[in-house]
Parts: sequence; structure tokens; C-alpha cells
Amino acid sequence: MRIGMLTGGGDCPGLNAVIRAVVRKGEGQYGHNIVGYRHGWRGVMKGESIDLSVGSTRGLLPRGGTILGTSRTNPFKSDDGPQRVKSTLARDRIEALIAIGGEDTLGVAHKLAADGVNVVGVPKTIDNDLSATDFTFGFHTAVQIATDAIDRLHTTAESHDRVMVVEVMGRHAGWIATYAGLAGGADVILVPEEPFDIEEVCDRITHRHQRGANFSIVVVAEGAVPVEGTMELQSGERDEFGHVRLGGIGTRLAEEIEERTGFEARTTQLGHVLRGGSPTAYDRVIATRFGVEAIDAVHEGDYGVMVALRGTEVVRVPIEEGVERLKTVDRKLYDTAAVFFG
Repeated sequence: MRIGMLTGGGDCPGLNAVIRAVVRKGEGQYGHNIVGYRHGWRGVMKGESIDLSVGSTRGLLPRGGTILGTSRTNPFKSDDGPQRVKSTLARDRIEALIAIGGEDTLGVAHKLAADGVNVVGVPKTIDNDLSATDFTFGFHTAVQIATDAIDRLHTTAESHDRVMVVEVMGRHAGWIATYAGLAGGADVILVPEEPFDIEEVCDRITHRHQRGANFSIVVVAEGAVPVEGTMELQSGERDEFGHVRLGGIGTRLAEEIEERTGFEARTTQLGHVLRGGSPTAYDRVIATRFGVEAIDAVHEGDYGVMVALRGTEVVRVPIEEGVERLKTVDRKLYDTAAVFFG
């Protein structure tokens, strides 16, 4: 078989481990030919491809990013986009396609599968917000990076008697903020699932300082929003999937905290730092297992599915289950983190 593969959406640690696993078993054990498409769906539309082999994918396991490149291109935003995708696959004699990505990339894959394309999905997002899978690779690496940063900020916050606001990624779900905040001992964690009251945030910080603490750590997800009418935010431009370009809530929050409490406040916006670098051992293992399961599904002709982690098992579920809704932070987990607020 000739099998295509692409990586779409934001990059994250573990993508290359999936690519390596697909090629290693696909070529090495099944004898398939693997073709990689450059820059996600854009590369498929434009016919930008490279041949992948066991030799060309050696040494990828610890490497961050994706050797295939990526983009946030949406074929369904173009009148002839889906047809261009199908034409490229036909021209390259591709019998099946492995799409590695988050809700947007897999949403496109789901639509194409309904239109007759043989597709298998691999869930990828550092936000961990895809339903039908317990975890996505890249998430644990992002949490570790954020936790390390919070640990470092503790010392400078204490030295200068400051409130340190740490902004992390998380558009619709606050998994990174909650996990990293809990692991790093944050005094306040703000997530998109729970609109915050700025007065309550300031009261918690003030109460903490009145009890003898001379510093505070606030972790905020980029998509966190205040209760309506309590704090103004700026709106940004949108990408092809309709997502607003976020970033900046941490700065606004620090300004409000300093003005309302009188405590000096500073912001650290981790942003794309969370996406970069070498994946943790956990993410390398998940990504490898996902890649092997994906090529097994293709080899067996089991299309329209997404590989997923359920407990300790890697299983296959309909792609639709992965993209039909966002997986938000479990309330019980957030309540556990809230025990340590203020």
C-alpha cells in the first residue's frame, strides 16, 4: 500500500515519535510505502510531499516539532479544497491517509472520511481537550515545562515580595493550567471553564499576604475570562478555523491585581515555549503507541477511526467521538487544586 501522513495544527512534542512509529512498522514489518505531506492540509492541497523511510526517520524519538511541518489550513474554507485534497491523493496513488492533529485537523479528516477518503486519525494537542481519549501526547511535556517555570518563579517572587502571574496555553480548556498549577503550588488557578471574579482573586491574594506570605503565584490559561462586566479584555483576529488569536490575559490580570491590592505584580507568558523541545518519556511512549496502532488500523482496513488512550490501553474509536465535543477540566480535579488557593 501507499499511505499518506500529515501533521496539522500547532506543533507539539511527540509528533516525530508518531511519524517514526508509523514508518518503522509500516515499512519495516508490513512493507508499505509511506508518503509524508508537508505543512498539514495545505501540503495535501498543493501536492507537497516527501517519501519517508526507516532510514530518513531515524533519531526522531527525542526531537521536538515535526519534520513534516504544519499549518492551520482548512480545506473546507476553499470551494475546491476538498476536491484538491482528493485529487492529490489520487495522483499520488495514496490508498489511506493518517492525519495527526487536534480538533481542527481531525474535524477535516472526519468530513473527508464521510466523503469516501480512507482516513485514520491520531489525536494531538498540548491542551488535552480532545474527547474520547484520556490523554493526548504533548500535554505532559507542556505541563512539565510549565511546572519547571513555576518552580523557578517561586524564588524570584519570594525575593521581591511580588505576585507572579503565569500565563499558559489553554484556549477552551484549562488542563495545562490546572495540572501545572497543582504541581507547582499555585495560589490561584484561572481556567476557561470557570469565569473568574477579579475581586475574588484579589481578596484571596490579600488574605494570603495577611497570613504572613510575602508573595503569590497565579496561573492563568490564555482562554480564561472574567465574569461579565468585571474586567475588560481585548479581542484578536481569527484563524481559518474561526479561533481568536489569544494571549495577553496575564498582563491584564497583573495590572488589575497591582492596582487593586497595591502588591507589585509581574507577568510571565510561557506561550509557545510549552510547545517546544524534547518530549518527556511519557509522551514518547504514548506517541509511539499511537503511531503503531494507527498503522495497524490502516493495514487492517479499519478506516474512519481515531486511536485513543483509555486507561492504560490504546484503542480505536470513531473519529467523530474525538471531535464532537471538547473535553473540559474535571470539576473534582479543579476542586482539589482549589484547596490550596489563597
